[in-house]
Amino acid sequence: MTLPSDTLAHITALTLAHYEQHADEFWQGTRAHDVSQNIAALLDAIEAAPPLELLDFGCGPGRDLKTFKELGHRPTGLEGSARLAAMARSYSGCTVLEQNFLALDLPEARFDGVFANAVLFHVPSQALPGVLRQLHATLKPGGVLFSSNPRGNNQEGWNGERYGAFHDWPAWRDYLLAAGFVELTHYYRPAGLPLEQQPWLASVWRKR
Repeated sequence: MTLPSDTLAHITALTLAHYEQHADEFWQGTRAHDVSQNIAALLDAIEAAPPLELLDFGCGPGRDLKTFKELGHRPTGLEGSARLAAMARSYSGCTVLEQNFLALDLPEARFDGVFANAVLFHVPSQALPGVLRQLHATLKPGGVLFSSNPRGNNQEGWNGERYGAFHDWPAWRDYLLAAGFVELTHYYRPAGLPLEQQPWLASVWRKR
């Protein structure tokens, strides 16, 4: 079923309102998360010489923005929640764009890499192709997209106050290939556990 544009806007508004309301709790609950495997997966795949121009897509309070900056790169954040965007600017000292995923305005061929950690699953599947095309366009030729999402069986809907779409690997792969990306690798997280105990699907892609 195709959702009307006002329904998509409502889904996004309610999900962002949740993060706006719970910004402090979200920061406390995620600031110590170890995503070094994911950061390395992005940086190791980029062939350009550092310092790299990076977009942290859905940067939240700025944890990974600060890490990228401390590694000597030039990161820019993008966040839909005004409170989280302000927290990210304060914590990281980086530029943070405040944009709704359904109303993106990204510069053309600007970034060596896009880091989309635990964020693209909030995009309704109907809107996902458009978002991926814009991420593809904002990458330089040969640039790299990293994504990590909770996996599922291609179901989507509300989980409390947040909307989520939970793709399996074949479906996720089809979306990325259709957007013009070339597959580099994928893996499941947390590392070292049986597959049934790895709820996160991470993948790395190159712009043709």
